[in-house]
Amino acid sequence: MTVRVLVVDDQALVRAGLVAIIRSDPGLTVVGEAEDGHEAIARAAAIPADVVLMDIRMPGLDGVAATRAILAQSADPAPKILILTTFDLDEHVFAALRAGASGFMLKDTPAEEMLKAIATVARGEVLLAPSVTRRLVQHFVSKPEPDLRTPEELAQLTGQETAVLRLVGQGLTNQQIASSLNIAQATVKSHLGRLMTKLKLSSRAQAVVTAYESGLIVVGDGSVRS
Repeated sequence: MTVRVLVVDDQALVRAGLVAIIRSDPGLTVVGEAEDGHEAIARAAAIPADVVLMDIRMPGLDGVAATRAILAQSADPAPKILILTTFDLDEHVFAALRAGASGFMLKDTPAEEMLKAIATVARGEVLLAPSVTRRLVQHFVSKPEPDLRTPEELAQLTGQETAVLRLVGQGLTNQQIASSLNIAQATVKSHLGRLMTKLKLSSRAQAVVTAYESGLIVVGDGSVRS
């Protein structure tokens, strides 16, 4: 199955480079381009895409706002959003993940790794650059007193759903979670779908952040996959 990609960046030269990289992979196809957040929303509504490569800093409407709008307007299954930026800054990482992005990569990522990143998020997995993963973990390490109170929403989860959320936060794939809990992968997928519905999460990446913020994961107990 060919993965359909929408490329969003305000710089024509960067877009051209990304398009050339994507077209070098026979398993990927470029279905459209956009130069700002507003155009990205319109293109995503008009042209079905599996993955949106989204620049985070654009004039008018940035990538975070565009991501939030695209996911809000999209029918199921919504496209996976892979954020691209030259800036490795915490506020952008968290804002993008909370908005529903499935991954976060720096623009200087080698072409081969970029193609792997697109394939990873297309499969529904979380993709964080190693430097971004370190910052995510350091953010919670630096908190003076972790908030270990269980949110009211988290109390809705069953024991198995909570266990799945914790392992998702540690970066495990569905196959690894199934092995760890001694259950079928289909069961893992069902638990994940239900917990994401209960917690109103739109991406696996948001589940990772929730696992940390809720105190389900204590730093040093596990880490997100990079």
